[in-house]
Amino acid sequence: MKTITMLALVLMSLISCSTSAQSGFKNAPVAELTKIKNEKMALVIDVRTPAEWQQGVIDGADIFIDYNGVNFKQELAKLDKSKTYVVYCRSGGRSAGASQVMVDNGFKHVINMQGGIMSWTGKLVKKP
Repeated sequence: MKTITMLALVLMSLISCSTSAQSGFKNAPVAELTKIKNEKMALVIDVRTPAEWQQGVIDGADIFIDYNGVNFKQELAKLDKSKTYVVYCRSGGRSAGASQVMVDNGFKHVINMQGGIMSWTGKLVKKP
């Protein structure tokens, strides 16, 4: 029984690693946002809707691009693809999609914040 359990754990970790490697972006818990932003000199992108931004954004967010907006890809095209970007949304789904679009369009350093703003325990501010 222990052998089967160990085999299952090894297979799950291999599948997990290959899926992560195929996506091209990294995942990190939202609690590490400040650390990542400071250490990697990363820019933070909020991909929620304008209505969501009006409710408050994570303090330190630099860029606001609505993932579901008609100009999403055009706005991404204006960004420097060599920089590091941290992407967040409400819960992590849209930011994962946005991160993949970024990687597919030549961005090299993209980090998806898992859990999104719902997991954020830090300060929220009104969008500038």
